[in-house]
Amino acid sequence: MTINRLLHSLVGKGFLAGLIREEDTVYVRNRLLAVLEQDSYEEAGGVDAGMDIPDLLSAIAAEALNLGIIEAGEEEVLMAELMDCFMPKPSEVNARFRTLYAEDPIRATDYFYQLSRLSNYIQTKRIAQNVHYKVDSLYGELDITINLSKPEKDPAQIARERLLPKHDHRYPVCLLCVENEGYKGRLDHPGRAHHRMIRLGLGGEDWMLQYSPYVYYDEHCIILSEEHRPMEINRDGFARLLDFVKQFPHYFAGSNADLPIVGGSILSHDHYQGGRYEFAMARAEEEVVCPLSSHPGVRAAIVKWPMSVVRLSADEAGPLLDAADELLQGWREYNDPSVGILASTDEEPHNTITPIARKREGRYELDLVLRNNRRSDEHPFGIFHPHEDVHHIKKENIGLIEVMGLAVLPARLKTELSLVENALHGDVEEAPAHHREWVREIRGMRSGEITADTSASIIKEELGNKFSRVLEDAGVFKRTEEGIEAFRRFMAQFE
Repeated sequence: MTINRLLHSLVGKGFLAGLIREEDTVYVRNRLLAVLEQDSYEEAGGVDAGMDIPDLLSAIAAEALNLGIIEAGEEEVLMAELMDCFMPKPSEVNARFRTLYAEDPIRATDYFYQLSRLSNYIQTKRIAQNVHYKVDSLYGELDITINLSKPEKDPAQIARERLLPKHDHRYPVCLLCVENEGYKGRLDHPGRAHHRMIRLGLGGEDWMLQYSPYVYYDEHCIILSEEHRPMEINRDGFARLLDFVKQFPHYFAGSNADLPIVGGSILSHDHYQGGRYEFAMARAEEEVVCPLSSHPGVRAAIVKWPMSVVRLSADEAGPLLDAADELLQGWREYNDPSVGILASTDEEPHNTITPIARKREGRYELDLVLRNNRRSDEHPFGIFHPHEDVHHIKKENIGLIEVMGLAVLPARLKTELSLVENALHGDVEEAPAHHREWVREIRGMRSGEITADTSASIIKEELGNKFSRVLEDAGVFKRTEEGIEAFRRFMAQFE
């Protein structure tokens, strides 16, 4: 199909999706031609009903590559530039958002989420490739995701990146900086020409709201500071999380921890994640109520969860903020060598918190997940990190999303688990070497259930059990009598 025909269909699909009006079509077509360095156009037939916007963008990028308009690795940049031709300016997006917010916050986020999807900023076509299912566990229904949506780099692109000059100054400084909005992109930085952000005020500061291009759950959003500064868990951060859920009570908001190993993938830019989704941790029951003598209006409880969670709730944000700050300061300095918890070694801090805020039935809730990033000779990746015997499934950091009960597992597992299923009812040697011990364990536990028809469902269940183990490894107070008693000792200092 010619570029003319593809562009004609793309303009038509943009019109049908409501991205542009009829009087915009000639203008948008000409802007698309400019991006593709074309100076003429011949009228094409009707809109190709069999291709949606992502399909058309991919086809145009492939044709542009064939014609030498772009080079290998520039497809994403081109597709973003093409969709920017359909997009309103940031000021227009924000004005529309504010108008809708005055009517109902849900209408505002619905508008922005739909715009981010239609513009192909949220990669809906790729996200659909992900494997996602739920599995029962001792802690409720966990989410399992095998992430297949992020594109792998072409070898030619990798080779070209190696030849790029090294710059002392990068622009944008990181993937979360406000300067990404509208940025064309380059070989080593994704195209963001079609990217838009909503301006927010949080805790008296300027912050931004955007959605994740590769959403892991419903309306997966990122809340980022306008200032490029390191992440830090502190009272001000708690206040901003509570302020966010006050403004958007249909969303939760949480932060990765601020230390290596237990933190997220980008610690250099202060940001949070949120969304319109209820995770297993939010549904987990309160196990032990813990009175807080200095905060009589705040309810505190230990949550039945594989990681160590204190849930605080109150009618007002202020008292909750005071209680959360006291627990944070207490945890920063807390030591209990009997269960391996040391606040610092050689002046390196180890204790921090992963906080998650929400509103439930009109009350504010703040879940404080206690974290410690200490290593040892026995556990060089981290004492409270997935241990080596689960690395065949998950060895990466346990960030905010996993903490709440959604496993984000590597793409390699889709192929590997198919081999594991076959090995379970066949020859163990068919499984990849790093999974064979797991296959033997499952056979030993469930030999009477295993058939060719049941292998797939058994592997799903056992993958859920492995993820429970991952979270248990990351818990600082273990789900044992000794661990629960140690957790009570920590909370007793606030009675």
